[in-house]
Amino acid sequence: MQLLISILIIAVTALVVYRIVKSNPAQKVALPPLPAAPYTPVLPDTPVAHYWSDGGRFLVEVVNESRYQPVLKALAGEHGDAAARAQHTAMLFCDDRNAYEDAAVAVFLQGQMVGYLEAKAAVVFRARLKRDGFVGQLTSCDAQVRGGGLWQTARLSYHVVLDLEPLEKR
Repeated sequence: MQLLISILIIAVTALVVYRIVKSNPAQKVALPPLPAAPYTPVLPDTPVAHYWSDGGRFLVEVVNESRYQPVLKALAGEHGDAAARAQHTAMLFCDDRNAYEDAAVAVFLQGQMVGYLEAKAAVVFRARLKRDGFVGQLTSCDAQVRGGGLWQTARLSYHVVLDLEPLEKR
């Protein structure tokens, strides 16, 4: 009797699953078209409200994607086989229109986008802006473009470090 009930339950379950699969309840949804070019914020044409410094320690790294490598290579300048260490002034801009991060902070060197602060670091940085009265204003700090050295016949990638007080607990 128990075996018969178990077989009946399995058969009814299989029939229900079959009907669901055959009825195709998941309708295909049309996805929105992809943008022609990736989103890049525009650096505002406003004066710098504050200059940050951590005494030249350069401990905050900018998160950059591979699409910024050509810009970073140009900003690194000529450095031969050794790694670059090119000095620049970075502009830090709160990117409120970023679709992926609600607290994004974009980093620009010589008017060109080079990446963002890491998400958790951006939240801390925005809290500093609020604390110091610079919300919504453009700020700056020293930056270095590093990397690009030759290693085993290949060039290493470039990255940017900022002269800001560390934005994460170590």
